[in-house]
Amino acid sequence: MSYSDEQFMQRCLQLAALGEYYVAPNPMVGAVIVSADGRIIGEGWHRRYGGPHAEVNAFASVKPKDEPLLSETTIYVSLEPCSHFGKTPPCADLIVRKGVKRVVIACLDPNPLVAGNGVRKLREAGIEVESGIMENEARQLNKRFFCLHEKHRPYIILKWAQSADGFIAPLNQQRGERVVFSTPQTKLLVHKMRAENMAILVGVNTIISDNPRLLTTHWQGRNPLRIVLDSHNRIPKDAIVLTDGNPTWVITGDTKWESAVKQMAERNIHSVLVEGGAKVLQSVLQSGIYDELHIEINPKVYLKEGIKAPAVDTLNFDFEELDGNKLLKFTKI
Repeated sequence: MSYSDEQFMQRCLQLAALGEYYVAPNPMVGAVIVSADGRIIGEGWHRRYGGPHAEVNAFASVKPKDEPLLSETTIYVSLEPCSHFGKTPPCADLIVRKGVKRVVIACLDPNPLVAGNGVRKLREAGIEVESGIMENEARQLNKRFFCLHEKHRPYIILKWAQSADGFIAPLNQQRGERVVFSTPQTKLLVHKMRAENMAILVGVNTIISDNPRLLTTHWQGRNPLRIVLDSHNRIPKDAIVLTDGNPTWVITGDTKWESAVKQMAERNIHSVLVEGGAKVLQSVLQSGIYDELHIEINPKVYLKEGIKAPAVDTLNFDFEELDGNKLLKFTKI
């Protein structure tokens, strides 16, 4: 049976996705080493930020009996091999030392420290290099990483839940009390989104009224960095986000959205989930600087009065139902 470059690259993408909750701000990368007769003799993925890259793990998985085959192998990698010394040595140099015959890459690395230099190193060493195999799929997998390096800002997702009559919270809500719109199943999705993004952001009013934890407690993966917009230092000293020992960054002074986005990019934050209140959500929507909108509607809860949810035209939103709630999603093209 013969296999195509696309099939081996599909395997790379499957492997890459295994690092989803652990490698940020690095990209997810998978690598597959294929012998001349079409047999996979090594594979690996980038498992954790600061750890060995996919290519290193793939070569490490090659059995001693298959080492002599490397000179005739093709290595498939979902992202251009790095060419610089960072937390690990350059993977392009490793590939050259291993003496492989051919390298197939899904897409080039937009990081200016790489940006074609990995391919150049390989070709200068006499290795055949082909790129662009399943490029769109590879870019989608690492949309947050590409956003940071190409748009110089984090990938921004807005998420809120609301009642059937369009309110996100009652008026005069007591601290720590809240109306629950999510169900057990939709709550899992919220925590999955937290695990997928490097940071979660709210305004200080959300901290004052809800005193939330903003952690990933119902999904695997790391907790996001908690970011609070607080221009006038109003955050309570006993707020959970300040006292539970998990990282929180309070942005004071200039908290306009454009400024906050710039500050996040300067910290190499490649994605942020905005779960703020109406004021923060509305300011982001008005700026136009966002990538996705996620709205959860509980059709059984009516508040009759309260804090209005942002008004958006949902005509072009994707729609699904889960656990009785309506989930709406919009992605900018």
